Amino acid sequence: MAVSNLDMHALFVLGDLRAKLVKQFQSRFVYITEQNAEGIYIAEIDTEEALVVDDKPGLKLKVGDHFSASVLPSREGGKLEIKFREIKLTVYGLGDYAFVTTADGHGIVFKEGHSVVMVFAAHQQLQEGLTKTLKAVTAKAAKWRKGELVTFKASE
Repeated sequence: MAVSNLDMHALFVLGDLRAKLVKQFQSRFVYITEQNAEGIYIAEIDTEEALVVDDKPGLKLKVGDHFSASVLPSREGGKLEIKFREIKLTVYGLGDYAFVTTADGHGIVFKEGHSVVMVFAAHQQLQEGLTKTLKAVTAKAAKWRKGELVTFKASE
């Protein structure tokens, strides 16, 4: 039987990260990207139409049927589980995420294996050059060469 716990350090670090995700969804237009060797997938979420539920006591965030993030116990002391489409991403702590800021908005880039997921809060709806803009934002933390993730510059 696996022993799971949520230690205070994980609760502090991952709870703070979840709170920063909640702040992302205070913007009207939020873009979620998944980038891997096959390419990039982009979803736009209009937070005026998608229900954003911040369950502080349960350490959960749910955005419509599109996105969820939860701080959960684990053998390592805690994890942040992010679900988006068929993606289930697990962040254990420092080194797995980066904060990025551009003139268009601010985002959090999460890394797992050879793929990254970014939650980007735009100052206004991105009309033109959507893919180019979001790839450039992701490139501030994740460098790709020949379709492979070669470097990831974590914030903490």
